[in-house]
Amino acid sequence: MQKILGYMRKAITIYEMLEDGDKVGIGVSGGKDSVILLIGMAKLRKFIGISFDIVAIIIDPMFGNHNTDYTIVKNLCLEYNIKCIIEKTNIGPIVFDYRQEKNPCSLCARMRRGVLHDVAKREGCNKIALGHHSDDWIETFIMNLFNEGRIGTFHPKTYLSIKEIYMIRPLIFIPEATIQSVVKKLKIPIVKSKCPAEGKSKREWTKNYLKDLEIQIPDIKQKILGAIIRLYNQK
Repeated sequence: MQKILGYMRKAITIYEMLEDGDKVGIGVSGGKDSVILLIGMAKLRKFIGISFDIVAIIIDPMFGNHNTDYTIVKNLCLEYNIKCIIEKTNIGPIVFDYRQEKNPCSLCARMRRGVLHDVAKREGCNKIALGHHSDDWIETFIMNLFNEGRIGTFHPKTYLSIKEIYMIRPLIFIPEATIQSVVKKLKIPIVKSKCPAEGKSKREWTKNYLKDLEIQIPDIKQKILGAIIRLYNQK
C-alpha cells in the first residue's frame, strides 16, 4: 500500500490536486480502482500535510432493476470515518431496457457522471476524485486516436466550469497491475460489477489490443505514457 500512496502523493503534488479546505467527493463503484482510491485518500489525510475532507459517493445504476449490495464499501467508510452516500438511479433500466443502446458505455458513463456531479455539489464538494489509473490514461489515448482521429486523453486535473467543480485523478501514475497486486495481497474486498456490458466494451478491446502489442514491444505502455505526460507538461 505504501507504493500506492507514493504514486498518489506524486500525482497530487505535480498536478496540484489538493488544497487546504477542500472537500472531495470520491466516486466509488466498489471495484478495485475506486476502493483503492478511497482507502488511499483516507490514509493520505494523515500525513500529506494538506487539510481536506472526503465523502464517498456511490451511484447505483440499478442494473436489472435491482439494488447493488455496497456493504463492503459502507464498512470501509465506517472503518475510516468517511461519510458514505448511495444514490439510487434508473440509469441501468434507461440504457439497457428502455433505450436498448447498442453501445451503452458512453451514455451510461455520461449519465453516471452527471449524477455524481450533482450529488457532489449537493454535499458541498469543490472537487471530485475518480479512480482512473495509468492504463486508463493510455487506453483513452488509443481510443481517441483510433475512434476519433485525434491526439489526446483526459487530464489529471480538470475544471468543469458549468458545475464549478474540479475533477481529479490521484491514481493517474499507478499501473493497473499494481492495483490488482495490492488488492490481492491485502485481500481487499470489492463489489462485483453487474453491468450487462462488462467485458464487451471498446475499452476492453483496447486493453486486449495493448496486451497483444506488448508481445512485440514490451515497453509500449511506458512509451505511450511518457508521450502523454510530455504532451500535458507542454500545456
